[in-house]
Amino acid sequence: LDEATQISGYLLGIYALMQFFAGPVLGNLGDRFGRRPVLIASMLAFAADYAMMAFAPTLAWLFVGRAIAGITGAIYGPASAALADASSAEKRSTVFGWMGAAFGLGFILGPALGGVLASWGPQAPFLAAAALAFVNAIAMIVMLPESLSPDLRRPFDWRRANVISAFAPLFHSREAAPLLIAWFCWQLASMVYPATWSFWSAARFGWDATAIGWSLAFVGLVMASVQTVVTGPVMARIGERRAAVVGLASGTGAFLAYVFATAGWHAYAIFLVCGLSALTGPAMTSLLSRLADASHQGALQGGIGSMNSVAAIIAPLMLTQALAAGVARGQPGAAFALAAALAGMALVIVVWKVLGRAPSEPSTA
Repeated sequence: LDEATQISGYLLGIYALMQFFAGPVLGNLGDRFGRRPVLIASMLAFAADYAMMAFAPTLAWLFVGRAIAGITGAIYGPASAALADASSAEKRSTVFGWMGAAFGLGFILGPALGGVLASWGPQAPFLAAAALAFVNAIAMIVMLPESLSPDLRRPFDWRRANVISAFAPLFHSREAAPLLIAWFCWQLASMVYPATWSFWSAARFGWDATAIGWSLAFVGLVMASVQTVVTGPVMARIGERRAAVVGLASGTGAFLAYVFATAGWHAYAIFLVCGLSALTGPAMTSLLSRLADASHQGALQGGIGSMNSVAAIIAPLMLTQALAAGVARGQPGAAFALAAALAGMALVIVVWKVLGRAPSEPSTA
């Protein structure tokens, strides 16, 4: 790896690490003061931070900026909690599907927009991100209602605002441990796309940057379509548990199929056929949201956000090493084999420990 690639990896790592620690703090602040002020303050700080990074005089300042961005960007907890507050249990999976689609579109459009803006200078992408964050904050000030009523709020306590304590209330539910383990395995597995797709497709099919970009756009389009159009009807018909099983089975099948793909069109066909893997995120998130009542949703979602950050730190290292080892042995699909094993573990856990059980009562501890 050249120096720029190494620095990029360190910048991604510091961002994920700070999200890991900040997630429970912001989640508990949302339980104390409401979701709206935490979301608005975080977005304004996010805008200011990106403006600062645009004019960072040294590399050290860029690292400081990414650390601050990780803290202010740890709004998965308050955002997910706000969605859980504002939706019924029956509609929650559909709402989380829309949230997943929004994330997917952001991952598609963000790099593309950054690449275009970079032609105007290295500061342009940062300034554009700052402007978008500021506009988003103004939109929230004008349009976002508070979702957590004052009578459901609870005092902020630093003893709860850490990664370990964030999960403590969950284990009053018999579903918590298997669901969390299954979710973590799936998060590790699904990171195979952002971590290795570009390198794998270049090694397997000889694709250039343009072909890789089009393929990623296709993946994002399929995921967004499933999460916005298919998730709601499927959840209503078969329920969250069965939808999670369908999504995990589809994802495991897709990863296995990629191991043996030999032509570029195979990649498109596999994801089109196995697009139902996009059900996994909304279904699992909705199931996890049932493990806590309204006053504990922020802490729960903050903890889940921290778990996602751990996966974002571990998975790229693990999967890229598997890819490199596989390529050296003439088996570039090795990373997808590892992802299939992780997704298969999640599938077995959900089928064995979750499917068929009646929902347990939300924790209020």
